[in-house]
Order: sequence, then C-alpha cells, then structure tokens
Amino acid sequence: MFISHPIMTYQNTLEFATQLDEQDPLKDFRSQFLVPQHNGKDAIYLCGNSLGLQPITARQYINDQLTNWKNLAIEGFFNGDDPWLGYHKKLTNTLAGILGAKSEEITVMNSLTVNLHLLMVSFYKPANKRFKILMEGGAFPSDQYAFASQARFHGYDLKDAIIEIFPRKGEFTLRTEDIIQTINDNGDELALVLFGGVNYFTGQLFDMKAITDAAHKVGAYAGFDLAHAAGNVPLELHDWDVDFAAWCSYKYMNSGPGGISGIFINEKHFGDKSLNRFEGWWGFREDKRFLMPPVFEAEKGAAGWQLSTSPIMLLTLHKAALDIFEQAGGIIPLRTKSELLTGYLEFLINEINKSKGDELFTIITPKNKHERGCQLSVVCKQNAKATFNFLTDNGVIGDWREPNVIRLSPVPLYNSFKQVFEAGRILAEAAEGN
Repeated sequence: MFISHPIMTYQNTLEFATQLDEQDPLKDFRSQFLVPQHNGKDAIYLCGNSLGLQPITARQYINDQLTNWKNLAIEGFFNGDDPWLGYHKKLTNTLAGILGAKSEEITVMNSLTVNLHLLMVSFYKPANKRFKILMEGGAFPSDQYAFASQARFHGYDLKDAIIEIFPRKGEFTLRTEDIIQTINDNGDELALVLFGGVNYFTGQLFDMKAITDAAHKVGAYAGFDLAHAAGNVPLELHDWDVDFAAWCSYKYMNSGPGGISGIFINEKHFGDKSLNRFEGWWGFREDKRFLMPPVFEAEKGAAGWQLSTSPIMLLTLHKAALDIFEQAGGIIPLRTKSELLTGYLEFLINEINKSKGDELFTIITPKNKHERGCQLSVVCKQNAKATFNFLTDNGVIGDWREPNVIRLSPVPLYNSFKQVFEAGRILAEAAEGN
C-alpha cells in the first residue's frame, strides 16, 4: 500500500517516483493495456480524458463474439455462453458500483448525445412559465447544441429558454454558491438543471448533490452529463437523488472510440406515467417481447428506455474494459491512486514555476482534490503551442485546447508515477525554451 501521509510530501526525483510505483497496489494493471509507441518505447499517454487506451483483452472478446456469430448466427441471441438477448445485463452491476446506483437504474445503449436527447424527452417538460434550462457556461459544444435544439423543438427562443452560468470575472471555475444562487433566482421558471459532472475544459468536478438538492427545492429536475466523470471520480447518483444522467464509455472507461453510452434513471421515476418517452422494441417487456403485441409495455427500470437491438460488439468492448475495473476493486482504489498521481503532476508543474521565478504555467483546474478528477488543465503563458508540440515530439501525449490550454490526465489504471515524473521533466525542458 502507499505510504500513509496526512498530506503527501512529494519530491521531484526519479527515486521518489519509483518508490511510489513500487508501493502502488495497482501497478500491474498498466500491463493490461496497449500503449501507443514513440521511438520504440511506450509513449507517456496522458489523454485518457479524451480516449482511454485499448485493453489487451478487447481483441479476444471481439473474436469470441465473431465466433458466436459464425457458429450460431441468429441463435446467438438465445444460445452459447453469452446469449446476446441479455448481454447488456452483464455490465450493469459493475456500472452500478462505478456510478453509485442500483443495477435496475442503469442500462447501456446508444451514444451520449442521443441519450441526452432521449432523456430530455422524458425530463424536459416545459409548461407555462416553467420552461428554462440551466447549464454550465462553456459546456462541451454537443451539450450546448442538444439543449438548444430541444428548446427550439418546443418553440422557445434560446435567449429566453437557456440560462448559462459562467465563472466570476477573473476566475476559471464556477463557485457552488453561485450555481445554487442562480437556481434560486430563476426557480419559478426552471424546468431543468442539466450540468456536466466534470467540466471538460477546466476539469472542475461539480457538487452534484448540492446542485440536485437546489434544483428539487425549486421544483426542477436535475440531470448530469457524466462524460468526464464516469470511471474518473466516485459517484452516488441514487443517494444524491439525481433524476437522470448519461455518459460515454470511451474516456476513463476505455471502451473504444465512439463506444457505447449508458443512462441512469432514478427508480422513483419508474412508475411515473406522466413522463414521456420515445418507445422502441428493445425497451418492451422482455418476457413478452417476442409476442410482438401492438401496444408498448415498458420493461422494468431504466431498461424500459431502450429502443433498438443492443450492438453486441460495442457491448463486448465495454465489458472487456469493465472487467478490468472489477479486477481493480472498483472506483475507490482507483480514486485513491488518482488523487496521488494528479497531485504529483500538480507538484511538478509548480516546481517548474518556482525554478523560473514566474507562473509560466497556470493550472486552472481546482486545487482541492475533492473538486477535480484526473485532469489538470494548464494555461501556458508563453509559446503555448510550441510547448505542446515539444511534449508531443518527446512522447508525451496530451490534449490541446485553443488558445493556450494543455490538458493532461494521469489515469490510475495505466499511468505510473515514473511516467508523471518524466512528463514533468519534459515539460521543464520545454519551459527552458520559453
């Protein structure tokens, strides 16, 4: 286990990073992933916030299902070791642990923005003067487009229907008290509060329980886009009384580019007949699905929101990745390492600033570990793009955001303290050229 310190005292040495790696109970999991190569060795991959690495088992899991398709064809839905009819259920228990939900509150389907639209069919119910949607300013564009198009679909002017809340002047992140105040100020007109769990640009982890409580107090629904939160930070969607959520699986859950999405619907809504939903065959009661009656009867739980036949190959990739989460003991041990890894990267960046006698790199992600996940978003004061290119040329794969932000995300399943140390060393070399 890691050395126990109330506050970790980091050191900017290879020996220290190596010691932490030796103590790391998760150190062997990086061998379960395929890493891009740079000059004949593993690159330092710090871009799991955009796309997680490929599990080594992914190819075999896919090949197994290709074999089932070859040998069983249509009978694969009902026969074999992994019948396709209920394959999605193999994932829900693991996801329930990651998301803090009951398994029946989760189903796996579609892609993220599709699911956001489908969930808004149910939970965006504008009526009279209660028609507004509150969202974080600067949310990922797909969220902005989805929310705006939903408002237009219901006949509202975007200037009236969408409320965006931005950080205070001179600040990069939102204050929880400002979010709650905005909810209260617009309470009579709010139909929906729909936030990210973690902001994609700054890496800020929002207080989802506080936001949910405030939304409910004014009579609005509370939902979350967990693209950057699922598999990254501990979640307690059920206990926080969140109404609904959606996420993707290809970032911190390593399930392949464009990987399948999932949804959470709080069990308190299962019997609510006033909720609209778009209906499809795969959401019909499983025990009667193949009787094909003309009138829809929903399957119990979140599965009743499914539409189409499950894409088995995408589910298979997702299972390959989630099986690794299970082996690692779930999100809690991953979070313990994540806090140390990201804290170490933060320390190394601050060491560079000290050596330069200037804040050459400004970390805009919250300093409080309880308000962030893996990601650090770093503003480069000078020669930002050249700095990013130097990292790339030296085998550090991060993420560039205009005009001057580099996002770096040490992921606990496959990044090591030695890699973080090496990334810090290369960033320091880049700083010497500024």
